[in-house]
Amino acid sequence: QVQLEESGGGAVQAGGSLRLSCAASGYPYSNYCMGWFRQAPGKEREGVAVISPGGAGTRYAESVKGRFTISRDNAKNTLYLQMNSLKPEDAAMYYCAAKIAPCTLALTATRFQYWGQGTQVTVSS
Repeated sequence: QVQLEESGGGAVQAGGSLRLSCAASGYPYSNYCMGWFRQAPGKEREGVAVISPGGAGTRYAESVKGRFTISRDNAKNTLYLQMNSLKPEDAAMYYCAAKIAPCTLALTATRFQYWGQGTQVTVSS
């Protein structure tokens, strides 16, 4: 049974940083494309960043390029999202997701089969 559990969310001031983690279990983690998505109230879920199974390939939404970094530790079955220079518009529920290969690095939520419950990020101005 695939399980994804996010942690690391919280409340920060604009300009601050947070590091999200996603612990995965129940499947061959190193074979899966992984992604971070977010959803703010009243808005559609949007892709934030995606990383290939080996970690060499990444893709980011334009709105977070240069501020967020996605990474993974396949030995620990853990996905990370380092978020710097946070803005109020980054506030949302953040979800990690897993996609069975092949990995096209598309920031498309519908292509991901497994999802965590989410962790809330709040950014105050």
